[in-house]
Amino acid sequence: MLLLDTHAWIWWLAQPAALSGPARAAVEEAIGSAAGGSGGGPGVAISSISVWELATLVHRGRLELTMTPARWLKECEKLPFLVILPVDAQVALRSVSLGPALHPDPADRMIVATALLRGFTLVTKDRRIRQAGLVPTIW
Repeated sequence: MLLLDTHAWIWWLAQPAALSGPARAAVEEAIGSAAGGSGGGPGVAISSISVWELATLVHRGRLELTMTPARWLKECEKLPFLVILPVDAQVALRSVSLGPALHPDPADRMIVATALLRGFTLVTKDRRIRQAGLVPTIW
């Protein structure tokens, strides 16, 4: 299963061409596998912290959507191949023990902790996340 970093989630839905070729292919393959009924469940996931990041970006004027964040979320929740994972106690605890190789942004740390605890590959352009080598990444 793939976990999409916040920017990968937004780009995948709003401007897929912004994703790299390998990232786009991996997402399409994961969705195709989920649609094929292989029993693996949804093909892609996001962390609920990404919903917070999206809403914050819109609120601060750093991101414009064609709909409200609440409507965006509602539309995403209808997608059968997408699951939104909660930030639970284990994710919160793990996020603070990822070491100094990963930058201190709490949202990124929770996304990485989610991927790590679930054994997911993370789709991200974030160079510092990829260089930290804590989880498998695609970009």
